[in-house]
Amino acid sequence: MIVEGLLDGGLACPHCREGLTGVGSLSLGCSGCAVVFPIFDGIPHLHREKAIRGPDRLMRALYDSLGAFHDPGVRYALSLLQGTSESTLRQRIIAWLELDQLDDASRDSGPLRILEVGVGTGANLPFLADAIPPDREAIVWGVDLSRTMLATCARRARASGLDVSLAIADAHALPFADASFDRVFHVGGIGSYRDPRTALAEMARVAKPGTPIVVVDEELDRSAQPGILAHLAFRAVAFNQWRPRAPVEELPADAVDVEVAALSTFYYVLRFACGE
Repeated sequence: MIVEGLLDGGLACPHCREGLTGVGSLSLGCSGCAVVFPIFDGIPHLHREKAIRGPDRLMRALYDSLGAFHDPGVRYALSLLQGTSESTLRQRIIAWLELDQLDDASRDSGPLRILEVGVGTGANLPFLADAIPPDREAIVWGVDLSRTMLATCARRARASGLDVSLAIADAHALPFADASFDRVFHVGGIGSYRDPRTALAEMARVAKPGTPIVVVDEELDRSAQPGILAHLAFRAVAFNQWRPRAPVEELPADAVDVEVAALSTFYYVLRFACGE
């Protein structure tokens, strides 16, 4: 039953992008390159372990060991340091997806499909649930590398009321076919990825042509004239980045409708589309 449900979600091999089939009841197999991907606790592991290296491996180890402290840190410490509550920040992020701007063509093509790359503990899911039009059926996928974070996310997903599927996957090789999603977004990790350019290209690949792709991460809003304490606090928040900034120069060559704005004192939002 688990395998059938996953195969209905439009998964593809992250290596060769061929379709996946069930291999017994606890694994998926690629029909192209014959790689077998295990399923643990209902979550498929759709990545190549040897490709996880450098900063990606380091951040996964950090989140796997300290994941229990992530949500309280964001909820209390970050809100105190930058003066913007977590709920306000997440509402602003979801607003940039413009879910209320979906046209009738997307409605006719079936359920709304949304992907969050680096879903973490799923803290955006309740806000996403509130923003999805009540008359729209939606399928949400969340991918991440951390087992600890996804374990928390699975519990939050069950409480969200959304149809959520999760996978352990590498943002540099997403396990989905081309043009699979009506909306794609990512929050809080791309500045530490080993290859942001490839990750952005993958988000663009799995998004339907012209769909908004929203990326959020740390960048100090200097127009707010932050003081020395704000600078020090920001460096603590963005400890894993050498030059925290919006990766506009890393966007695919065919990116259009590029927008960058300060989401809060410590965060930017970058939105673009491809393939129109």
